[in-house]
Amino acid sequence: MTSTFPNISISTERLVLRPLDEDDVPALAEMMNDEQIAAWTDVPQPFTEAGARHWITQYAPAERGSGHGLDLAVTEFLTQRLVGIVQLTRTDWRIRATELSYIVAPWARGEGYASEAALATAQWLFGDQKFERIELRTAADNTASQQVAQKIGCISEGVLRNACIVHVRMEDGTWTDMRTDFIVWSLLPEDLASTEEQLADTSGFTSYSDWN
Repeated sequence: MTSTFPNISISTERLVLRPLDEDDVPALAEMMNDEQIAAWTDVPQPFTEAGARHWITQYAPAERGSGHGLDLAVTEFLTQRLVGIVQLTRTDWRIRATELSYIVAPWARGEGYASEAALATAQWLFGDQKFERIELRTAADNTASQQVAQKIGCISEGVLRNACIVHVRMEDGTWTDMRTDFIVWSLLPEDLASTEEQLADTSGFTSYSDWN
């Protein structure tokens, strides 16, 4: 029998991580058309509201239902505004491991939301879900994303050479693919011990100008 993640909501002092909803379609489409997100992810460009609706109503439920992963909207607690996405993918239920990735909206950068959302997700995975390993992969040049991994206590395990494709905007406005390396990071339950106290105070969050 395939294991699946529950439909859950995770709250922090400033954020609520919850299932994506059709009301998120306009904000999700706007967020995904950002230049930084286009550069570091494989999200189709331009990203339409139809694409956002397909993600919310078909892709995300299928990922959860199959046991492959989980997609969560990251919203501000006070305003309910969509400020990002957290994704779990490539989940292995036998060894209790999954891959974590994150995207932040351009209007919400510089607030430390990446670290806060990633840490809350990790705490939930290790606590409620009894997971034993979280993996992150960051493009070699995506230093801001690497800082987020370091901030929550991840350990760099090595490099997957030539395993990542990033996107570069050309002078004519089109996008072209460029190969680069993946840096692989891991987070284990014991790794959180040295970071939870520091990150409990949101004043300790570092601001990042761009990350995915």
